[in-house]
Amino acid sequence: MTIVPPYLKKGDTIGLVCPAGYLPYQQATTCMQVLQQWGFKVKVGKTVGNQSNYFSGTDEERLTDLQQMLDDNTVQAVLCARGGYGTGRIIEALDFKKFKKKPKWIIGFSDITVLHCHLLKRYNIAGLHAPMAGAFNNDGGENEYVQSLKKALLGKKARYLCKPHAYNIPGKVTAPLVGGNLSLLVHLTGTPSAVSTKGCILFIEDIGEYVYNIDRMMYQLQRSGKLERLAALIVGKFSDMKDTVIPFGATAEDCIKAITKQYDYPVCFNFSVSHQIENYAVKTGVVYQLAITNKKVSLTEQ
Repeated sequence: MTIVPPYLKKGDTIGLVCPAGYLPYQQATTCMQVLQQWGFKVKVGKTVGNQSNYFSGTDEERLTDLQQMLDDNTVQAVLCARGGYGTGRIIEALDFKKFKKKPKWIIGFSDITVLHCHLLKRYNIAGLHAPMAGAFNNDGGENEYVQSLKKALLGKKARYLCKPHAYNIPGKVTAPLVGGNLSLLVHLTGTPSAVSTKGCILFIEDIGEYVYNIDRMMYQLQRSGKLERLAALIVGKFSDMKDTVIPFGATAEDCIKAITKQYDYPVCFNFSVSHQIENYAVKTGVVYQLAITNKKVSLTEQ
């Protein structure tokens, strides 16, 4: 049984950290303001606005900042302000002794997939794959996707709808939801953080990859057994895909369809988890019901 961290109430504190890529401080200020408008206090880590080349600080700085937020009893949730790359460089050095005794919601996506998968695999603790600081800018705090984060933090059970897609395979399942960024899921294969997918609804999304890379990564998931005994597959949005000089001859969705057609579980395409605005908050390790028909798709938290 997955351990679900306590939900938040007004007056609780959300820690803001950058465990991976650099984020200018001003790009996080709207996020801080909106979180406060929601009734939360905000504790800003030293890595927000800090920079060490690509990263939001040295490995040691990022490790120390995140460790302090994980251990801080006055912080009820940790929102990772940005993904990018870098969490995998510090994951083995993090100490979760205090955290597993008093879990809290870790929020983020993209490179934060590493944290979600690690916490679920090693400690069976749920995470929140959800919008980060940049999503709050340009009135983003008012859209349904950022609002879905607020509802998730307050413990309101979600029900998301998705339009039908020509590649969908109909079906209805109830199972734990796992997944995240496809590149990170593949990179975690063979590590102690690799997520278990058997009997689960797996969701995947990605950005800025060559189409052949998507094809290669799907074969890697297949060959490592990660696609074999799924309850279902949710294919999020694959945005800003690139092609080679000699065209690959397929889209990312085509590549995924070609791999998954051999399985008999339900598959949903074009669901709103992504690197774009359309990015619903979903809880990793938590049970959802996925219902796919020719007319609509629904994902309902149980």
